[in-house]
Amino acid sequence: MKLSPRFATAAGVLAVGLATAGTAAAVQASPPLPAPTGVEAANAVAAKSAETFVSSRPSVLQPSSDDAYVQKSVTASGSAKYIAYERTYKGLPVVGGDFVVVTDAAGATRYTSVAQTQAIGSLSTTAKISSADAEAAARKLLTSVNAVESTKLVVYTLDGAAKLAYETTLNGTGAEGASRLTVNIDATTGAVLSKRERVMHGTGTGWIVGNVSINTTLSGSTYSMKDPSYPTIVCQNATGNATFTGPDDVWGNGDGTNRETGCVDALYAAQKELGMLSSWLGRNGFNGSGGGWPIRVGLNDQNAYYDGTQIQIGKNTAGKWISSLDVLGHEVGHGIDDTTPGGISGNGTQEFVGDVFGAATEAFAANPNDPADYQVGEEVNLVGSGPIRYMYNPSLAGDDNCYSSSTPSQEVHAAAGPGNHWFYLLAEGTNPTNGQPTSTTCNGSTGLVGLGIQKATKIFYNAMLMKTSSSSYLKYRTWTLTAAKNLYPGSCTEFNAVKNAWTAVNVPAQSGDPTCTGGGTTPPPTTSNPPTSNPPTGNCSGQKLLNPGFESGTASWSGTTGSIGQWASQGQAAHGGTYSSWLDGYGSTHTEAIQQSVTIPAGCKATLTAYIHIDSAETTTTVAYDKLTITAGSTTLGTLSNLNKASGYVLRTYSLNALAGQTVVIKFSGSEDSSLQTSFVLDDLAVTLSN
Repeated sequence: MKLSPRFATAAGVLAVGLATAGTAAAVQASPPLPAPTGVEAANAVAAKSAETFVSSRPSVLQPSSDDAYVQKSVTASGSAKYIAYERTYKGLPVVGGDFVVVTDAAGATRYTSVAQTQAIGSLSTTAKISSADAEAAARKLLTSVNAVESTKLVVYTLDGAAKLAYETTLNGTGAEGASRLTVNIDATTGAVLSKRERVMHGTGTGWIVGNVSINTTLSGSTYSMKDPSYPTIVCQNATGNATFTGPDDVWGNGDGTNRETGCVDALYAAQKELGMLSSWLGRNGFNGSGGGWPIRVGLNDQNAYYDGTQIQIGKNTAGKWISSLDVLGHEVGHGIDDTTPGGISGNGTQEFVGDVFGAATEAFAANPNDPADYQVGEEVNLVGSGPIRYMYNPSLAGDDNCYSSSTPSQEVHAAAGPGNHWFYLLAEGTNPTNGQPTSTTCNGSTGLVGLGIQKATKIFYNAMLMKTSSSSYLKYRTWTLTAAKNLYPGSCTEFNAVKNAWTAVNVPAQSGDPTCTGGGTTPPPTTSNPPTSNPPTGNCSGQKLLNPGFESGTASWSGTTGSIGQWASQGQAAHGGTYSSWLDGYGSTHTEAIQQSVTIPAGCKATLTAYIHIDSAETTTTVAYDKLTITAGSTTLGTLSNLNKASGYVLRTYSLNALAGQTVVIKFSGSEDSSLQTSFVLDDLAVTLSN
C-alpha cells in the first residue's frame, strides 16, 4: 500500500566467549545466567537440530563448496519451529540464497523452503564495472536521489544462474512519491537485474473510531503517546517527528483534520494489532522481537506508507488523517512481511499480505465505528470513490478476482485481487451466515465453508514463516497448505479449505504441494445450476463458457468494472441480445480486460470463438497503436489492433487443443495509447468441445 535475534555461527557452532587454556590472568566469574524457559529451551533444541541438518549440506539447499550459512532467527508457532537462514558465497551475501528449515517440537526436520533453484557452482567475484558505475545506473531509476544508503557486492540468484552484482539502496523520490529503492546491477554488464521498493505506497481511509482508550506513558507529570509495553511504538507529528505529549491523558478533539486526533486513531489501531498478533499468532510486537516503528501523522498526500523505518500517515481530500484500523493494520502488515523470512513478499503478493493484516486488525478490534467488513479504506471517502479494495469481490474496484499468468506483472495493488479473494473464501466461504457478503468463485464452485478469520490468519502467518525471497502466489499456495497441515496434524478440514480456496481463485496446483489424508475433511465444492449448454466435464461436446453472451451482465466474468453492459444508445450495439463487453475507447492511455476460467477435458479438442467489432479513430494503415490481446492461461492466442477495424462484428476463431486436460483463464485485454480512441467490443463468445 502507498499504501531478529541473530545466531553468529561458524561450522555449525554457536560462538560464545571461551577462556583460553593456560591464561594466567584471574577472571572474575560472571553471575549465572537465568535458566532458559520452556520456549527458549525448545527453540535452542530446534536451532541446534537445524544446524546439524544444514551442516550436512543436503541437496535440497542447492549447496556449493564456497557456500556458508548463517542462522538468522528461530520463530515458534504452535509446535512448529521456523529457523531462517541466509547464505554467503566466498564471503559475499547471496540475494535469493535464503531458506527456512521447519522442525517439530522435538527438533526433527519436517520441511525446507528454499529460494535458490540451482547451485552457484564456480563464480568469479571480481567485478568488471565499478561501484560508482552501478550507483549511477541505479540513480536513473528515481526522479531524484537524496542519499545513497549503501552499495555492496553480492551474488544474485533470483532469476536462476548466479551472477555477480552490486546491490545499491537509494533514498529519494520516484514516480509515486517517497522512495527507498534497492537495486541489483549486474557487475559484469551494468544491466539492471531487479529493483525492490521498500516504501510500500498506498491509500487508505478511516479516522472515526469514536471515544476509545489507548495506552500511553507517564514520565514525571507529562504523558506521551508512547506504548508503555513497546516503547519503540509511538505516534508523532510528522513535522519534526516529535511524539505527542500533554499534561493530562486526554487526547485529540474529534476533528479528523487535527494531527493529535489522527494519532488517537493510529495508536488505538496499533495497539489493537499488537493484541491480535499476541493473542492469535503468538508474535511479540510488530517485528517479532518486541519492537516496532514510529507512526507519523502529517504526510501531505492522499497516502500512507511503510518504508522499513517508519509508518507515515497522510490525509483524504477533505484533509482528514487516514489512520483507520485497516489502513494502519495494512501498513504494519508490510512491516511484519519485512521482518519475517524472505523480506517483503514479491511477484504481486505484497499488497494482499498487507490487506490480510488490516482485515485481521479490524476483526480483532470489533469497534462498531470501524467494523470488520473485508473492505479497505471504507470509513472515510478518500477521493470520492468509496473503498479502494473489496476482498470478497475485488472486481468492484476494478481488480481481478482470479489469478492468471499476468497477475505477477500487474500494478501491485491490482495484483492483490486474487489473494484478497482467496483469503476471504478461506475465512468466510462463499455464503457466510454471519452477515458478511456472499462471494463468487472463478471456477464456478459453490459451497465453500470458511474457517473463520482467526484460523485463516494463523494459517497465513505460519506460511509467512516459511517465506523466502522468491515468494509468489504459487509459492504461497504450497506454504499455506504446508502450514495448515503442520498446525492441524489430525485433521484435513483446514488443509482442504485452503486448497479449495486457492483452486477457486485459479491458483493452480504445484509439484511441491503436500497432500492430506485421514482426519476431518472438507467436501469438495460443487458447481450450482450450470446452464444447459455447459455439459458435464469429460464429455467432448457442448459449450463450456458461462454467460457467453453477457446477457446475465457480469455473472461468471471478472475484470474491469463497467466493461460489460448495454451500449446501443452509445453507438455500440450487441451482436446478439442487448449486452456485450466494450473494452477501451477512451482516446487516452488505458487498459481494460475481462476473463473467465474454463476447464478443457483431457482427450478433447476445443475451439474459442468470439464476435469482435473494432472501430478506431486511428488513420494509420501500418502501425498497431491500440491492441486487444487474447490469452488462455500463459498462451497468447492472438492479437488484434486498430489495423483490424471494421464496420461490423467479425467472427474470430482460436484453437485450444494444446490445452486439453487443463483449467485455464480465457482473457481479453485491451490497451490504448495516449491519443485517438480504439474500441474493442466482444459478444457471443464460446469454447466449443469436439472429439
